[in-house]
Amino acid sequence: MNAQIEKIRRTIAPLQEEITNHKVYSIIQDVDDLKIFMQYHIYAVWDFMSLLKTLQNNLTCTTVPWFPKGSADTRHLINEIVVGEESDVDANGIRKSHFELYLDAMNQCGADTQPIDQFIAVLKKSGDFQTAYLASNTPQAARNFVDFTFDIIGSNKDHLQAAIFTFGREDLIPGMFIAMVNDIHKNFPDSISTFKYYLERHIEVDGDHHSHLALEMTSNLCGTDENRWKEAEQVTIQSLEKRIELWDGAYNQIIKRKITADI
Repeated sequence: MNAQIEKIRRTIAPLQEEITNHKVYSIIQDVDDLKIFMQYHIYAVWDFMSLLKTLQNNLTCTTVPWFPKGSADTRHLINEIVVGEESDVDANGIRKSHFELYLDAMNQCGADTQPIDQFIAVLKKSGDFQTAYLASNTPQAARNFVDFTFDIIGSNKDHLQAAIFTFGREDLIPGMFIAMVNDIHKNFPDSISTFKYYLERHIEVDGDHHSHLALEMTSNLCGTDENRWKEAEQVTIQSLEKRIELWDGAYNQIIKRKITADI
């Protein structure tokens, strides 16, 4: 493995451990707790697609006339993940994106999808994130998470986009979701089968294969440029801190609900 990749991994190991062992997982004790978590997490599920499509636009040819662009291995990775994320199958074999699958999971357990629906509707119409946040009453932690993602998208730096995609998403998600699946199986009945399917599907498709290719992509984009590697490490740290902030937001909201329920 590339020495620079290993350096980043050592640097971020404490943050990744904090995420995979976050207190929010164990505090989810009933369906009402899960609903709150999902209403925060859905924003990360949504903005992942914009990050992925940005990489597809930048690292593959998505214009006409077509010309070969970049590494064929990178093109394969990005296009493969786009297919899996944008047009996977649900438990019944019906084609849908992972975002739509997550919405199905929210609907099954009774989580409120109106805020994320409103956010997307207003953003599509206005193109303005602040207007969409206000209209949908997006939680502050979710706003900060999405804003960071789109700041990196707006940087137009492929190596930064690849870094947060790799270390903040692809190389992180399996371990993070394994921790959650274990708690979910202990605490919830089969009534949340769609959510469990979503989690298990991510563990399956985002495991070693995609992680390995994503690491290779980041390594290729940073190359031998020390500044690129430093920038990649910095934004990776920030991306993990934003994930912790998002989970903290969900945790605090769940605690608030529990306190209110006990009054």
